[in-house]
Amino acid sequence: MSGIFCSLRQLSVTYGRGATAALDSVDLDIAAGERLAIIGESGSGKSTLARALAGLLPEGAKVRGEMLWPALGHPPRPGRDFGFVFQDPGSSLNPVLTIGEQIAEGARRHLGLSWKQAYARAEELIERVRIPQPDKAMRAFPHQLSGGQRQRVAIAAAIAARPALLIADEATSALDVVVQAEIVRLLDGLVREDGMTLLFITHDIALVSGFVDRIAVFRNARLVEAGPVRSVLSAPKSDYTAALIASHRDLATPPLIAEELP
Repeated sequence: MSGIFCSLRQLSVTYGRGATAALDSVDLDIAAGERLAIIGESGSGKSTLARALAGLLPEGAKVRGEMLWPALGHPPRPGRDFGFVFQDPGSSLNPVLTIGEQIAEGARRHLGLSWKQAYARAEELIERVRIPQPDKAMRAFPHQLSGGQRQRVAIAAAIAARPALLIADEATSALDVVVQAEIVRLLDGLVREDGMTLLFITHDIALVSGFVDRIAVFRNARLVEAGPVRSVLSAPKSDYTAALIASHRDLATPPLIAEELP
């Protein structure tokens, strides 16, 4: 990791006049090449943060503060500088287009490839996200794949234009535990191989404890704590973070700090 990819200063977001802030005065630096987990319960502001970064806030949302992009040197271009993986892959895939068409479109539009080149990149990505029989998968429609396979397709589409930042917003919460672990390993590998910066948003602190570099904890629209994963897990500064960690401990569960990868 080197340098700051994105710097947030007093970032606040409200939806509608008189509404309570969905994000309240957040100061946060995201380092280039790091894997940062945004942790929090529903309504904590974590998804609003993701959508603010990606420029996906609904019309009428009011944004205050600054979002600076030192590593890019310009405001991020949607689909080109960042990729976004949503919670429900079914809602992010077009049911009437083949898998190959959907992945190739991003590469064609943002990288200026011909359709032939874009299809070749799409098939390469299908292989990278480990979907069996890539040539057959390219011709399939979303309903013909399992939930885990659809999420792999969504990841392939999100990285088709070689983005610098990959945002995964609750990308595993609709999947079973075994598939969750597979998707986390896949994301970890892709980010490492391509040198991307990863923003992984989840309510599950245990899920990310073994593969992220840093954790930022949100509650009630505010950032309550941020730091290296080992420091946060072993010596949380916030009572709320300590409660999140404690909620994952029982007689059958090893300490989260012991689950970290070397």
